[in-house]
Amino acid sequence: MPHSRPHQLPAGVGAKDLGEQRLKDLSRPERVFQLTAPDLPSDFPPLRTLEGRPNNLPAQPTPLVGREREVAEVTQRLLAPETRLLTLTGPGGTGKTRLALQAATDLLEEFEGGTFFVPLAALTDPKLVTSAVAIPLGVLEAPDRPLEEGIKEHLREKKVLLVLDNFEQILQGAQLVARLLAACPDLKVLATSRIPLGIYGEREYPVPSLSLPDPDRLPSLERLTQYEAVRLFIERARDARPDFSLSNENAPTVAEICASLDGLPLAIELAAARVKVLTPQKMLDRLGDRLKLLTGELATCPRGRGP
Repeated sequence: MPHSRPHQLPAGVGAKDLGEQRLKDLSRPERVFQLTAPDLPSDFPPLRTLEGRPNNLPAQPTPLVGREREVAEVTQRLLAPETRLLTLTGPGGTGKTRLALQAATDLLEEFEGGTFFVPLAALTDPKLVTSAVAIPLGVLEAPDRPLEEGIKEHLREKKVLLVLDNFEQILQGAQLVARLLAACPDLKVLATSRIPLGIYGEREYPVPSLSLPDPDRLPSLERLTQYEAVRLFIERARDARPDFSLSNENAPTVAEICASLDGLPLAIELAAARVKVLTPQKMLDRLGDRLKLLTGELATCPRGRGP
């Protein structure tokens, strides 16, 4: 049971401190305790934490909202024997990176050789893709061995998942991926890109926008919060202003904001953060000039790391 400190326990019941652990779906490490009692078994297998397999998956600052169907579909497709390269495609702000990271986290146990995240957004030279892949793998260039050959040797006998993020601006480097897949039979690649990589055997998964209500036919408040776009707006608005809540008065406006932003997660997150200074109605009034509302926030948001 993750908790900062166990509550007062009944007589005869104890709590064994297992230390801080990074667990799936939690944005930060949590201290975990194991309950002990005379009638309870005391021998359990090791915790299935993010450290259970080699990986460098970055911790996410906020939980993923929605996307249950997409995560399930991506993980299922990656597990299929015929899938070696799966590319998540879509325009900027669709949430491709967050979806890829969640799917990779859910599949950690499937890749005993490790799961490694390779950020490519900062690259402009396709020749640098090789070194970008080598760094998280810990592969070093040797005088008598090209770096690509070192990567192949490192991966050849291992079951590894590579998450290659933001490939669209260096598509010329995609042939490296093709060569690695050909040389390493147990390697799988999950890529994110605005367009497919164009490699033989590539499977494409277009990432949809978040589910949206029809602003002209709004359901009840309870059903409205089941739409992913509205849930995301509420969650991020509460991060900015804890007393924010969806009401009969502001629900039509929130639904219209989400619809006007086309259900794009990044745009919705940035808009919701403005409830600290704007009411939803004033925010909607300004969305006629969307760039003026969001430009200040976009300037501080790392590329490719949308919700």
